[in-house]
Amino acid sequence: MKYSIIVAIYNRPDELDELLESLTHQTYTNFEVIVVEDGSSIPCKEVCERYRGRLSVQYYAKENTGPGPSRNYGCRRATGDYFLFIDSDCTVPAEYMQAIDTAVDAQGLDAFGGPDREHASFTPMQKAISYSMTSFLTTGGIRGKKVRVGGVFHPRSFNMGISRAVFNKTDGFAQMRFGEDVEFSIRMIEHGFRVALIPEAFVYHKRRTDLKKFFKQVHNSGMARISIFLRHRDSLKLTHILPAAFTIYCLVALVYALFIPFGWVAAAPLALFVMAVFIEGSVRYRSASLGVLCVAASIVQLIGYGIGFIRAVVWRIMMNKPDVVAFERTFYK
Repeated sequence: MKYSIIVAIYNRPDELDELLESLTHQTYTNFEVIVVEDGSSIPCKEVCERYRGRLSVQYYAKENTGPGPSRNYGCRRATGDYFLFIDSDCTVPAEYMQAIDTAVDAQGLDAFGGPDREHASFTPMQKAISYSMTSFLTTGGIRGKKVRVGGVFHPRSFNMGISRAVFNKTDGFAQMRFGEDVEFSIRMIEHGFRVALIPEAFVYHKRRTDLKKFFKQVHNSGMARISIFLRHRDSLKLTHILPAAFTIYCLVALVYALFIPFGWVAAAPLALFVMAVFIEGSVRYRSASLGVLCVAASIVQLIGYGIGFIRAVVWRIMMNKPDVVAFERTFYK
């Protein structure tokens, strides 16, 4: 096989079913699928068995270690020349693999990534969360672009590919529970590998299904940013600090509004931001109710990330504590 698609999964057999189904419709078929069950209590082995006649599927079960080590586990058992990482909450269009193969051959890529999009079948909350992670009114606007923060594209593990040579040189993902994909991307680039975005190789990314789960996800991302900074000191950019600044501003504006005469004026910039998100979300989805959900998801995204970032600054830098795992029960919930 030229490509090995590696899926690390925890308690999501229904999602894996949808992903595997989408892979059966690929116009390019020189690939295998490696499913790594990361200590699940709801296994997906039966799902894999149902696709053995339609896909080349290999299933492995192991103890829970998180997605990064699980992906490394899959790489060591894969036969392909390239390893593709797709999250279980994604599905892919029929031309996905062909787009990757065309770009890899034409550009001689060592590593690559693709953007994520929303599908028409997504729930209103999934669309709102997708909005918050892709709009330029939030820090999500830097995702899936040829040039990201710092002028370099960093593939993300929901839709990432590397050559076997990259894995052999770097030994894959670091032993980090969160932010392991960004850290890995930084090391690839530091080793001089050719890394690029393939715009046509997009996935439909469901993300989280409610705001509580979404908060946990972005909170962990905020914490991970400091862990990445401590490993790569030049990786922290102004854009990464903005959610923390937004969080502090919201707290200050609330105090002013509650306890200081005419303090509500301090909240005027927040009101303008909320209005801008509401208008853009309503226009994008042609729905005022979805515009309201976009506001909620955007605020959760910024404040969740900001709180995680601030927490990690206090814990890791000011108190000099070891790496901390937020919401430690599992990465996937």
